[in-house]
Amino acid sequence: MNATIRRNTDFYSATIPIIISVFSVYLSIGITLGILPEYIRFSLKYGSMLVGMVIGLQALATLLTRAYAGKVTDIKGAKLSSRVGALLVMLAGVLYLTAPLFSPNAIVVLAIILISRTVHGVSESFVVTGALTWAIGLVGAEKSGRVMTWNGIAMYAGIAIGAPLGIWLSKSFGIEVAFGFIIILSIVSWLAPNKLPELNIETVHKRMPFYKVVSKIAGPGMALGLSSIGFVCISSFVALFFVQNHWGDASLAFMLFGGFYVLVRIFFSTFPDKYGAYNVAFVSLLIEVVGQLTLMASTSKMMAMIGCSLTGAGFSLIFPSLGVLVVKKVTPQMRGTALGAYAAFFDLSLGMAAPMAGLLASWYNYDSVYLFGGISCTVAIMVLVLGKNKEA
Repeated sequence: MNATIRRNTDFYSATIPIIISVFSVYLSIGITLGILPEYIRFSLKYGSMLVGMVIGLQALATLLTRAYAGKVTDIKGAKLSSRVGALLVMLAGVLYLTAPLFSPNAIVVLAIILISRTVHGVSESFVVTGALTWAIGLVGAEKSGRVMTWNGIAMYAGIAIGAPLGIWLSKSFGIEVAFGFIIILSIVSWLAPNKLPELNIETVHKRMPFYKVVSKIAGPGMALGLSSIGFVCISSFVALFFVQNHWGDASLAFMLFGGFYVLVRIFFSTFPDKYGAYNVAFVSLLIEVVGQLTLMASTSKMMAMIGCSLTGAGFSLIFPSLGVLVVKKVTPQMRGTALGAYAAFFDLSLGMAAPMAGLLASWYNYDSVYLFGGISCTVAIMVLVLGKNKEA
């Protein structure tokens, strides 16, 4: 009994500071997701496709720097990566805060926001890769599923809380206060894990080329990327979807998505180990498909809330389920690179899906965005089944 308590204490004492750091960064990301779509659409007077491009730019920046962040993490250390990420969040916050000062000139404001999104995306790359590698290194690879589960909770809880928080701060105190809060969060992200020990770095290990790492984890990565499109459709366009249907602001929709995401992770986190990662991912994708199609067919605010809830519940266990398989495919010395490559599929999904969804919304309406999400999750199921049959 005492040994079990000791192990649990070690796990949480090693991971809680890292989880706080990750949560702070994703809270800052959530704040921007809550306020930027409406700010760009109605204050700057740009179209839906540009909204999607601005939101997707952060993911594109993260995608393009995943390989470098993974290499830095493996060679220089996970703690350094986390610190670099926190500093870049601070820089992004300063840039966001600067943008409204040029509000008479919409083009200048947009340019500064684009730079801010790029910096924010690079920061995410370093923070997530460093955090996952650091935590798994401290507690052991056998607990990698738990590490990814709790870091995932921090990530999506941050987005779910950050979006309505950003809306509230912006409407109550002004958009400058909302952007300024991002700087405070960057300081929290820096300080929280500061006392944790650094990992030993093995410098003599022969590194596998990045393209070979990608080929090893391509199956789980593709399934993750396709499943993430449902999340993209909610995070980028649910606020405008609510405006289109005159349902008021979408704060509760964001909270329900994140709330169900977190609850499923807390109460069913053992399912991938108990029932198998592929089985859990398959059922999760089916639930996400139903959630997206419910949103598409929504005729009331309540129905849209149910769609957001189902999407959050379905999406919840996909990352840790498939991520455990990724960790098993590489050596510990390549873990940072492998996790960076795996997460890059999520970034690619955000970078491509947000502009595509914005284009659909411009051609048709916001209902079509969620049909796109449902079809993407269906294709993810096909990729998952084909991957399982190939390994059988």
